[in-house]
Amino acid sequence: MNSYAIGDVKIQRVTEQRGAGFAPKFLFPDWDPRVLHEHSAMMVPDCFDVTEGRFIASIHTWVLRTRHHTILIDSCAGNHKNRPGLPRFHQLNLPFLERLAEAGVSPDAVDYVMCTHLHVDHCGWNTRLVDGRWVPTFPNAKYLFSKAEYDHWRGPAGREGFNAGVYEDSVLPVVASGQAEIVDGEGEVSDGLTFHPTPGHSIGHVAIRLANAGEQGLFSGDIMHQPLQVFRPDWNSAFCEDPARARASRRWLLEQAAEGGATVFTAHFAASSAGRVTRRGDRFDWRFV
Repeated sequence: MNSYAIGDVKIQRVTEQRGAGFAPKFLFPDWDPRVLHEHSAMMVPDCFDVTEGRFIASIHTWVLRTRHHTILIDSCAGNHKNRPGLPRFHQLNLPFLERLAEAGVSPDAVDYVMCTHLHVDHCGWNTRLVDGRWVPTFPNAKYLFSKAEYDHWRGPAGREGFNAGVYEDSVLPVVASGQAEIVDGEGEVSDGLTFHPTPGHSIGHVAIRLANAGEQGLFSGDIMHQPLQVFRPDWNSAFCEDPARARASRRWLLEQAAEGGATVFTAHFAASSAGRVTRRGDRFDWRFV
């Protein structure tokens, strides 16, 4: 469990799963192997499996402990979810709640769950299966979603494609229990945390900024999937719904991180998953922390 601090806010990564994921040519339509070769010292072995020829991806939640609240940012894929089109997330039975317990977090103690977006691997532990019903995993928490994202997935999009069924089993039960808070646009949500619309990867994707005691953290969600996108911010993933806006959001994140000295907490980088961005001319560098 990697641990950090932004001011007096303590941050831990709690991992649901980690392993070889997508092949480069599938994940990045603009793939150029020379970029991997140039940055191989950073990528191998933690972020790229040379034997399998695939990127390594981490699926994790970030646990934040402020003076007043315990907060989760993104909630991984979840157990027992029916995802036949995505074998990595289909009918899982992983000890995620036990790992949260090892970090000192019980489901009853969570005050907020904040989702950068509502893809399968970012909101699955919002609910768990109890006596054949999907119920909120964190019974005392408020669950925060962006309005644009929520509106998109509760419509026809939530019933088709790779994300089919996610709204029904991982979002709707939270709404039905009265625990959902829908955030419209940009604004502070709690304890120095602010939602910033960063559309492109998904319709209503948000980055979440943490400001505390003069320090900053940026929780980037799926603005970037792999460290190579720091060096090639023009590279979108195969899952980006709006390519132009995805590139604009990625550049916004990198510029904000470089100019503000923010630590970036990523959703899938498989080393420490956190790092610092620096600028050199019109390009960017990444250093894991």
